[in-house]
Amino acid sequence: MFQLMQHPEVFPFVRHKAQTLEEYQLIVQEMIRKEANNEIISRTVIDEHRQPIGTITLYDIVDNKGFLGTWIGRPYFGKGYNQSAKEAFFSELFLEKAIQTIYLKIRKYNVRSQKAAEKIPYAQVVEHPVLQFADHDPNLFHLYEITRERYILHKQYIQSFSLNIDTLKEEA
Repeated sequence: MFQLMQHPEVFPFVRHKAQTLEEYQLIVQEMIRKEANNEIISRTVIDEHRQPIGTITLYDIVDNKGFLGTWIGRPYFGKGYNQSAKEAFFSELFLEKAIQTIYLKIRKYNVRSQKAAEKIPYAQVVEHPVLQFADHDPNLFHLYEITRERYILHKQYIQSFSLNIDTLKEEA
């Protein structure tokens, strides 16, 4: 994973940057400690061969709210891994954990992440009081919010829509 993180199209967007393998190992150890203390929730993104290709992490968890950070290695861009990782992670956070709100703070020049956020139908751009706690500069960042309520309503709508299509197919 260290090698994947080093790519120039990935490295600027990694939250905890490591210049050496030893530094990366220390960062991983610190993340494991923080997860044990319920400060973060972090998962490794894997490909269809179960090879690690990136990470997805909820940082700065306070009052069941946190900030999402993801990175995927360059060879895996555009293959749907980011979207499927987010779907699985959101399901875990909202349905298995007590998380109520996820924020995505995205640099305005990070077009790839903005496009990924815009594909999430239950994410909304917000100007919100949380900004003062997120070192947010509205000239540099977009802030998206995903709430548990919107996520569950969207999933219920999709399920209901699927059931209606199945019913129509049976009647035909």
